[in-house]
Amino acid sequence: MELKREVGLLWQQFKALLVKNLLLSWRNKRATFLQLFASLVFILLLFCIDRATRSMNYGTTAYKSVTDPLVSFYPSIPPCEDKLYIKFPCFDFLWSGNDSFRVRNIVRSIMANNPGRAIPSSKVMSFTTKEEVDEWILNNQNRVPGALHFRETNATFISYGLQINSTVATKRGHFEDPTFKFQIPFQVAAEREVARSVIGDSNFGWVVGFKEFAHPARETFSALSTIGPAFFLAFAMFGFVLQISSLVAEKELRLRQSMSMMGLYESAYWLSWITWEGILSLVSSLLLILFGMMFQFDFFKKNNFAVVFLVFFLFQLCMTGLAFMLSAFVSKSTSANTVGFSLFIIGFLTQIVTLVGFPYKKQFSRIIRNVWSLYPPNLLAAAVDLLVQATATPEDAGISWSRRDKCSLDDTECVITINDVYIWLISTFFVWLVLAIYFDNVIPNASGVRKSVFYFLMPGYWTGKGGNKVEGN
Repeated sequence: MELKREVGLLWQQFKALLVKNLLLSWRNKRATFLQLFASLVFILLLFCIDRATRSMNYGTTAYKSVTDPLVSFYPSIPPCEDKLYIKFPCFDFLWSGNDSFRVRNIVRSIMANNPGRAIPSSKVMSFTTKEEVDEWILNNQNRVPGALHFRETNATFISYGLQINSTVATKRGHFEDPTFKFQIPFQVAAEREVARSVIGDSNFGWVVGFKEFAHPARETFSALSTIGPAFFLAFAMFGFVLQISSLVAEKELRLRQSMSMMGLYESAYWLSWITWEGILSLVSSLLLILFGMMFQFDFFKKNNFAVVFLVFFLFQLCMTGLAFMLSAFVSKSTSANTVGFSLFIIGFLTQIVTLVGFPYKKQFSRIIRNVWSLYPPNLLAAAVDLLVQATATPEDAGISWSRRDKCSLDDTECVITINDVYIWLISTFFVWLVLAIYFDNVIPNASGVRKSVFYFLMPGYWTGKGGNKVEGN
């Protein structure tokens, strides 16, 4: 093969190094496969966690958009066994005011006329005063869903009070709203029978319908928002560790030094690595988004494809620059796993801090935000949080390409947009890359050889005449 000069030689070396990286990846098929397809495992885990969370809330309409609620007629007092976390033996309800003959008749009518089922006397307890009821409930907790307190003032006036536990309960996906399940049935039953008693007509019609208030869907717990950034970071760490290992191995085995002695251009070396890792980042980012769409995550479906793709692609590219820089400080390829795990732990902790609002709120200074944004996992957490908020409810349409540089209308604390994240990721990539090239030259290699700390100030370095002089360790 003819050896070319200058630009032609640069291109020739670049192609040869690119083929070298391809062959190394082909030989290490398992690691390459994990780097590209590890996202499938993490997306599957997120899917399972998300579905488990949703199943816990399927019994409530709080997380659904309700524009025309259904009307409920003839609410029935349920058996106490239907209440979550009830202790046995239990009672359907307690009542006070048993010193009044008229009140006793009202309670008997409530029991007999309960829609759907008559309440047996063994499931009801009576007391004279409210204080007695309170004392019994205190000594027998979680054995009754509610109590009715009646008071007969005169022949035409009977008052009542309602006492229930208003705590909302959930258990294994079953949601219990005490208002609709217990309070309203007790209220309807008491008012119906009191009205019939006062007017003296036991067959007086009493039909009342109830329905919940129309409401938009509330924001649900999002697995993507809470643990998604950590999962995406873990996915990116596969490529990160492989990058450091490959770069350090070439130094450790003195392959890099041998190639330099044979006339390797430093620019060709770094361009080949950037291109190869860029291709892997491109493919893995596309696969991540496709897997997310396959599992029907609104995060991937509603947000603009290019918006989501650039977040993950630029993040992985930025992590590549960080890997290049750190490889200059690592002398053994076996240490790459330790470095990767350490950075993952640090990133996991800083992402937790980022998700609670630090420092991307107006109360924090710009200097703090700028320093915090130098670490790529923090930017990933901020971007994922923005994308999740844009698809938090069924009505949310996600972030379009035209709105990538705009804050959400209801976010009064917004200080960073998706477009800002892009700018930061691109900027920090070049920062890490420049530092990687600098440290690679000034830190002694495997032979203890390095360049001057100010080598880049020498004209010969840029003209190719004498700029490659080295110094001993």
